[in-house]
Amino acid sequence: MIVGGGEPAHRPTGKIALDPEKAEEGLAQLVMTVMELLRQLVERQAMRRVEGGTLSDEQEEQLGVALMNLEEKMEELKEVFDLDDEDLNIDLGPLGNLL
Repeated sequence: MIVGGGEPAHRPTGKIALDPEKAEEGLAQLVMTVMELLRQLVERQAMRRVEGGTLSDEQEEQLGVALMNLEEKMEELKEVFDLDDEDLNIDLGPLGNLL
């Protein structure tokens, strides 16, 4: 599918791009996928600590701000590399999708 200025439409495939001419894009997709996975793990751990009551109110506030900033930065990077959430959810074959 061609869009506007003759560029192919962006269609997520659930796979990392292995085309040698687009190696940079595939690498960016892989790195961003790992970063998103780690972000989600950190967020889950933070929520466990908040729910466990082991943080002060100030620590909870700082943690919330840090997580919001991290999510915002991830969104910026996805724009830079022209990726969306579906692109980061790579297909691991019989194991299913990563995220």
